[in-house]
This record gives sequence, structure tokens and C-alpha cells, in this order.
Amino acid sequence: MLRASACRAEYDPAEPLLVAGKVGNSLLVTAVDKAAARIGLSAGMTVATARAIHPTLQVIDADDAADRALIESLADWCDRFTPLVALDLPHGLLLDITGCAHLFGDEAAMMQTMTRVLTQQGFGVCAAIAGTAVAARALTRHRHGDIVKAGGEASAVAELSLTTLGADPKTVQGLRRAGLKTIGDAATRASQELAARFGAEFMELLDQARGLSDAPITPRKPVPDYVAEKRFAEPVATADIIATTLQSLAQVLIDAMERQGKGARQLAASIFRTDGIVRTLVVDSGQAMTRVEIVARLFAEKFNALNDPIDPGFGFDLIRLCATRTVDVVPAQRGFDTNAHEAADVTELADRLAARLGARRVLRYVSQDTHIPERAALAVPLLHLPPTGSDAAWPQRNEAEPPLRPLRLFDPPESIEVTAMFPDGPPAQFEWRKMQHRLTRVEGPERIAAEWWRMTFGAVLSEEQYAREAHTRDYFRVESKDGCRFWLYRRGIYKREVHAFRWFVHGIFA
Repeated sequence: MLRASACRAEYDPAEPLLVAGKVGNSLLVTAVDKAAARIGLSAGMTVATARAIHPTLQVIDADDAADRALIESLADWCDRFTPLVALDLPHGLLLDITGCAHLFGDEAAMMQTMTRVLTQQGFGVCAAIAGTAVAARALTRHRHGDIVKAGGEASAVAELSLTTLGADPKTVQGLRRAGLKTIGDAATRASQELAARFGAEFMELLDQARGLSDAPITPRKPVPDYVAEKRFAEPVATADIIATTLQSLAQVLIDAMERQGKGARQLAASIFRTDGIVRTLVVDSGQAMTRVEIVARLFAEKFNALNDPIDPGFGFDLIRLCATRTVDVVPAQRGFDTNAHEAADVTELADRLAARLGARRVLRYVSQDTHIPERAALAVPLLHLPPTGSDAAWPQRNEAEPPLRPLRLFDPPESIEVTAMFPDGPPAQFEWRKMQHRLTRVEGPERIAAEWWRMTFGAVLSEEQYAREAHTRDYFRVESKDGCRFWLYRRGIYKREVHAFRWFVHGIFA
């Protein structure tokens, strides 16, 4: 369990400083520095009371968003110790170090290393190690440096105040009125009595603090499928060393995945700076990455495309490569089929473009099973599609015949003024963008009705979309005397849906 707090605001160190935030209708103190604590100020009192004690103290407003960003950055830095890091807001972190402590010597050496570096960065740190997360949290609220062996939690927390459990303040107040001030006092009472009065949730906290039960922490990041890392005895700072290290780590990952018939669709490289800053780069692939040269090429594209190049600062002391998304790989023998090689080349090109431009900028149009023109194709990031997608088949047409619909549509369709025989005659001419188009050929209508299920089950539509989709549309393929071909439609059925027609141009045939 790690708890840290810091204030980045500029202030006069000679004067006491406190952080204040609005709780309900009161302005309360949420944090104090050492100078304020020495004169009797503490979190929880009102700012008015604090000023009465020391009129010249400095007050800054609490910034929850900045506090959250700071604790998130600390959690990123703690990933170097264990991948299982959880937030214990507002000022704490929970680390599951099972099986990790021996990498740093032992538990004491690991905690000492962690707290020393954080203290050098200006944080006030209180840390403890215990068999359960609740016990560790309670110990950090009492003193720093406790290491409790498995089975010793009950005696270690017996003398601690009930406030260290993190229970509801009303529950703690009720326990105090009953004469129970410490965890040991509460443990002497029958569990049925406490559960009946204070609830099962408090009993779970009490049992976990005493090591009688446990609940796993919820890591803020999913645990990667495969991990390889390299620690440096001396910090490194050159791009060549980073690239070489990533290539060697990629070989380790690929060898491990190959033994289990896996390949990586997504890789994340985390570069840890000695001052606590962590930079993470992610590359995706449309096919499973099973070769080191592909990984190296994608990361090279990613590094070259960075708008904010990686600042080495005082150097990097850890580089980690994780396979965050893997798929099964079935070995396949490729012959001299030109189409297979071309498909692989296109996939590799898409991977490189996505690494340089971003995955959401390399799109593929997927056919949708709908007759509504504007929803017939869906643009999806190519790398987000499964390797063997089962897309709906595109409608087939005779190449010798003109297309039934234009490839590109206006979004939204543009309103036009049409001259036509009323009520259901084809258009004879129309005005669009201040130009008159006299028609020589007209084909249609093609009637497209609304999808009743979208109207019935409340699809999220804007007012304009609803007006467009709720009415029947009659489409016409037309050709002007200048040889331009348009796709027009008339919205609504006369007297059943509308009392006056509106016409639109939805697209232009190339």
C-alpha cells in the first residue's frame, strides 16, 4: 500500500499552507503541510476555524482533476514494480507484489527503493506491506514502514483506530458511541452483533484488516498476455539503444508466443525515465505479428511520427514490451498465388500507415445489411477488424451496366427546387446551387421505405435524421442535357405522410 501527497503550487515556505475544498455547504480543509500541522491545523476543520488559529496562513483551492492526474502518473511509474496496480483514491495506491519482491532483493528493499525515489521527487510517502489490501491501507494511516508477515495482520492492526479502515464515517461514529475505538475493540464483539447493527460491509472490512479474508484488488490496467523487460544498471538515453532493446525484447516475446501458437495484434512499449515519467507507445497490426523485423518497422514508424519526441531527461532505466492483444496463429503454407502475396502486402502497408498516422485514420468500408443508402457502408478502422471477418457481401452488379447508386453521397442530402408533374410525376428540371438543370433522361422511381424498427425502438436520431428516415423516399436517376448524372429523391407519400413534397440531390454519378 502506497500513499502520497504533493502540492505543486508556488507558496511561501515560511507560512503554513492548507488545501481547501467545498464539502456540502462548508469550506473544509482537505490537506495541510508540516508547518500547518505543527500549529494544530488538520484536515476536516473549517477554513474559518483555521484562519482564527493562524490569520496569515495560505489557502489554495483543491483540484480534484489535478490530483487524479497526479495519482495516475504515480501509478504508471509503479508499473515498474508490478503490473497489478490499483487506485485507492483520493491519495493512495494498492500494489499486489506477490512474486515480485525477490526481483528487488526482498520486500524491505523493494519498499525502501520505492519510497526513496518518491521522496526525492518531493512526495510525502507512507508505505506498508501486509497480506491483505485493507490491512496495508490501515497500517499506512498509522505509521510508515510496517511489514507484516502472513497471519500476523490481526495483532498488527489491533491497536489501530477504526478510522484507518476507511469505513463510512457514520459507522465509525456509531462504533465510538458504543465504546469501540480500535480495531481490536471491535474484534472482541460477536460478528453477528456487529453485522446486525453496522452491516455486512463493515464486517468484511474488519475481517480483511485482520487477515481472516481477502479480496483481490482491481488493477487499473488489464494484465498483458506476454511481457518482456530490460533493466539498465546505468540510465540510457540514445534512440539507437531504445530501438535495439525493443528489437531484442520483441524476439523474446515472439519466441514465447510461438511456443504456444500465438501472435500479437497489439504491442505496447513502456519506457521508464529515472525521474518517474513513463512514456508508452502502442502499435496495432491487422495480422498477427510473428516476425521481429515487422515489430521493429512498426515501432520505427511510430517513433518517426511522434509530434512530441521522447525526451530522455536523465535517461531511461527500464524498457518493457507487452503483448496486450494476442490471437491464435495457424501455420499456413503459401505458394505462388499472386493474390495471397498482394493481400499480405496490403495488410503490411496498412499497419505501417496506422503506426504513422494513427489507427483511426486507416479505414475500411464494411458492407451493412440495410437498404438505407447512407448506412449501406460503415467506415471501420482496419486494424480493429478481426483477421477473418465475416462481412456482409457487397451487392454484385453487371460491369457493362451503369451503377444503380453513386459511390459518394452527400451528407446530408442537399435541398433542390424541382419542376415535376404533380403529385407523382418524374422531375423535368431542377435548380441546385443557383444553377438550372434541364433533364433529358429520367429513370425511376425506386421506392425506399423507412426501417420501422429504428422508429419504433427509439434509435438515437437528430431531428433532421428523423425527418429524413421516417418518410418514404422515391429515388430517380436522371441525366441533364449537359451530360451530368444525378441521384434525386422525393421525400414522403402525398396525403399519407406529407402534404407538400420536398426534393433532394443525394449524390452524383461519376
